[in-house]
Amino acid sequence: MPHLPGAVGAEGVDAGVATHYGDPFGEQRALTDQAGLVDRGNRGVVAVSGADRLSWLHSLTTQHLTGLPPLHGTESLILSPHGHIEHHLVVAEDGRTTWLDVEPATVPALLAFLDSMRFMLRVDPADVSGDWAVLTLAGPAAPAALTAIDMTPGDQPYDLTPLPGGGLVRRMPGGAFDLLVPRAAGVAERLVGAGVRPAGMWAYEALRVAARRPRLGWETDHRTIVQEGGWIDTAVHLDKGCYRGQETVARVHNLGRPPRKLVLLHLDGSAETLPAHGAVITLEDRPVGFVGTAVRHHELGPIALAIVRRNTADDAPLRIDRVDAAIETAVDAA
Repeated sequence: MPHLPGAVGAEGVDAGVATHYGDPFGEQRALTDQAGLVDRGNRGVVAVSGADRLSWLHSLTTQHLTGLPPLHGTESLILSPHGHIEHHLVVAEDGRTTWLDVEPATVPALLAFLDSMRFMLRVDPADVSGDWAVLTLAGPAAPAALTAIDMTPGDQPYDLTPLPGGGLVRRMPGGAFDLLVPRAAGVAERLVGAGVRPAGMWAYEALRVAARRPRLGWETDHRTIVQEGGWIDTAVHLDKGCYRGQETVARVHNLGRPPRKLVLLHLDGSAETLPAHGAVITLEDRPVGFVGTAVRHHELGPIALAIVRRNTADDAPLRIDRVDAAIETAVDAA
């Protein structure tokens, strides 16, 4: 169970961390307007050492990792031979070890795949989840909070900064910071002592959904390809060499016709409960997609990320059970 005072434990895949600390909407506001800290210590952490680690990972994943400089990170995917997403990796390279943090409970399958691909290369992937944890610090006051614990964060997305006493801070797209820290280091307590408000996964997930950031296992199923899930800009390098599933990525990129798309739905709020993960989305009684993550947002109300057929119109009158749902059209920045 979460160790910070007032934590209410999450269930399901996020068991082991807090779902909230008594005020989910206040925690959301802290993450957007002040500074909030989310314990994401249920994520798996794999440390890959060895001289061949970056070229090896480069050959297995969708991202260009050969030559990734020390103290920098990125995101990457491992695909099936047919191009379906199997693993989402958030990468941190410190110059000696490549750190991969991944979705809860996916480490055994990931390590089994990595071990099967080692051959005679100088690589050593290891599960270090028991000793290392991921925290997320977000909000406009987050840089000042990091300064309060003697850490100056990087300026650009995926820049890494070593933490005094061990660990790394990685600036993420959107301005949040992921902290990869030893579990015994007491970093969460130090940040809370510096005035950062603890926030649970309810708040974190609400902001993730509003930002249209997909999550493996929620906005994906067994046939999701990269162009459907929204990772094409952050986790895929379109000009790199051969890797498993590349043919599907290239074909869909050249044709521009993925069969499905990721959308943000506004729910009518008439039901007391939110749609469950996997709930069927219908248009005129015909299935057109499924719900990934449904949440209550402190400003937007009930919303959900969903995967729907590509030809579903943005103004289509969608239904989820007895709940009306409307697609919010994404607005491209000028």
